[in-house]
Amino acid sequence: MATYRFGRGSIKKVIFIFSWVVLYSCADVPKFKPEWAAEQAPQTFTAVFETTKGKFEIEVKRNLSPKAADRMYQLVKHGYYNNAIFYRVVPGFVAQFGNTDTLVMNQWRKVKIPDEPVIQGNKKGTVSFARSGKETRDLELFININDNPVLDTLNFEGIKGFPTFGHVSKGMETVDKLYSGYGEATMANENLYLNPAGFLQTYPKLDKIKKAYLKRGK
Repeated sequence: MATYRFGRGSIKKVIFIFSWVVLYSCADVPKFKPEWAAEQAPQTFTAVFETTKGKFEIEVKRNLSPKAADRMYQLVKHGYYNNAIFYRVVPGFVAQFGNTDTLVMNQWRKVKIPDEPVIQGNKKGTVSFARSGKETRDLELFININDNPVLDTLNFEGIKGFPTFGHVSKGMETVDKLYSGYGEATMANENLYLNPAGFLQTYPKLDKIKKAYLKRGK
């Protein structure tokens, strides 16, 4: 696990933007086929997320980060984010989410996403993949719930910034309502991630994605 500090005004925050998610089992586990990882997204598409707090939509523009857009398209199309958890929601910063099945995660992670430059900044409502170094953008997404220009240039092992490739086009009020009372506490104890029941017992108020799918006609 990597820890990075940066200044925001007079306050220093700890940022854990990395590819790591809550582990828990669910009946609706998506399968994986290698050919899915070769699918190319349309130049523009919209993904719908139905959550425990309501619905929101993310509009993706492939030209901003083509490989990231392709991966999100593949994951949403094949049900990867169904039953996912918003496991890290930090007030005034980000809402981060991902799936939970390590077997499926490891299959997707065999197909690396090449690093790409930041074209569009990390403004409120924009979306990016989390990462921890070279070619580690893979599965976990975060939504900026504030303007976060520091994420445009933050350096990880020589890789600069977090390329955004879409934005919440509808339902930002839903994102703003996601439970954030735990802040960074959910990231503090790595052992909890090996104990799914214990994690959810410790943080029972975390919101979930009931299902995510591509909007028709997009």
